[in-house]
Amino acid sequence: MARKEINISYEEYSSIEEMNAEDRELAAEAVAAMSNAYAPYSHFHVGAAVRMSNGQIVRGSNQENAAFPSGLCAERTAMFAAGAKYPDKDMRSIALAGGVHGRLSERPATPCGACRQVMAQYQTKAGKPMSVIMIGAGKVWKFNKVDDILPLIFDSI
Repeated sequence: MARKEINISYEEYSSIEEMNAEDRELAAEAVAAMSNAYAPYSHFHVGAAVRMSNGQIVRGSNQENAAFPSGLCAERTAMFAAGAKYPDKDMRSIALAGGVHGRLSERPATPCGACRQVMAQYQTKAGKPMSVIMIGAGKVWKFNKVDDILPLIFDSI
């Protein structure tokens, strides 16, 4: 037997304003995308923004549906829209923000497992790391690659 460890590192900021200009812009787009959420059941509004390799930013927001689980998370909404609009461009980074009734949560919103796997797939497709920014009112977390939020990515096929 061999004992192994997985180490995860990330940057923590006290606000969006501490980040570099490119990340600040992406984070602001994710926060703005929260206003487009349709969340009549959970009242938890999530916005996401994806920066493409051509510099374009694509937004998404969570869309709930009475026929659970027919809704879709903000992250996948943004990534699928980006993939459809720019099929030949890579996704360089994604930012997400969320909160109850559209008010940003104190702690950063984190993506669900399905969204993490979709991020991993787009990162694999690009062949280079995709950074992930999680935004809260009291702090912001930046991970340099999807592997840091989804160790042991499913890629066995």
